[in-house]
Amino acid sequence: MAKTSQEIEQEFIANLKSTTGKDLKGWLDVIKKKGIEKRNDIIAWLKKDQEFGHMNASLLVGIYVNDGKPVYADAGDLLTAQFAKKENLKPLFDELSKAIQKTVSGTQVTAKKTYVSFHKQKEFAAINVKADELRLGMDLGDMAFSDYLQKSKLTGPMPRISHMVSIKDKGDISAKLLDLLKKADQRVNK
Repeated sequence: MAKTSQEIEQEFIANLKSTTGKDLKGWLDVIKKKGIEKRNDIIAWLKKDQEFGHMNASLLVGIYVNDGKPVYADAGDLLTAQFAKKENLKPLFDELSKAIQKTVSGTQVTAKKTYVSFHKQKEFAAINVKADELRLGMDLGDMAFSDYLQKSKLTGPMPRISHMVSIKDKGDISAKLLDLLKKADQRVNK
């Protein structure tokens, strides 16, 4: 069974000193002293100059920008937080989520800090909740973009989430969309 985001983060924190020579507080101090302000710039610096892998750099920066507190300490609230001030989109999300799980059997849904992941062994789709839409991203590789199937603008998931569809109402949950989700799953979870 795959580890939850909370378990991964806790394991990362517990092993930080033994794998890097510094504990969490030590790394947070180093980042603060470095003076880099943008999240992606800090991640790039950790990867290039401190030899962190992408996931560990992202975990550390996530904690840093969360005022030094673990991001996934209360995993149950992550989904609720995504809909703060966007409660009107929650029923649409619930319907879309059910449709994805029905279409791609074995799908697990995991709320992250900035997005919701749809995965089996690997993530094949993700959702960002925006003010007036759900952005459904999918790993569709080099499939052509169109007015309907756009280049992904999601924040949070890995860059392999290449395409996205804007979902504004229940009518957008179409057979065409569900077919794309099947293709994304087949591509990723062979």
